Amino acid sequence: MDEYIELLNLDGTPNGMRCLKSVAHQKGHYHATVHVWIYTPNGEVLIQKRNPNKETFPDLWDVSVAGHIAFGETPALTAKREVLEEIGLNIQEKDLIEIGYSTHKNTHGALLIDWELHHLFLYELADSDTVFNLQKEEVAAVKWISLKKLETDLKRPKFSEGFVPHGNVYYAQIFNAIRKQRC
Repeated sequence: MDEYIELLNLDGTPNGMRCLKSVAHQKGHYHATVHVWIYTPNGEVLIQKRNPNKETFPDLWDVSVAGHIAFGETPALTAKREVLEEIGLNIQEKDLIEIGYSTHKNTHGALLIDWELHHLFLYELADSDTVFNLQKEEVAAVKWISLKKLETDLKRPKFSEGFVPHGNVYYAQIFNAIRKQRC
């Protein structure tokens, strides 16, 4: 879905300019997104398989929920909205744990340059028995995986090729933050 998003200055602050997400991707404009990692107290992490028709990283496993921050929205409001849209879970902003930022620039061809500042959030779900209502245009599947297994598997080339390449520093930040919350 195309929507208006706010562009960012090089330091990551909003610059007050808006444009369509499609235009930001065509021109490689810096913009903000949210990544929400959902985990359980017993150390399971929810991952999603992206819809095979997605423009970027189709059919790969990824963060629990992610999405672009609409113009005028806060990162926490976007996180709440995206969790509801993508997996049908109605959460409260106050229950989100903001753990920092990550910046990535991915070129997917001459007409798709995705330069994003990810606002990173954790959300603890009581257990893994929750039934999700998936937004089929975005999410092909979700599954629970233990944090330890995910860390191990991402070091294996065959598994990591099936996952969005966020990079070792990104994953270390996420995994360390989840471990810290569980202590």
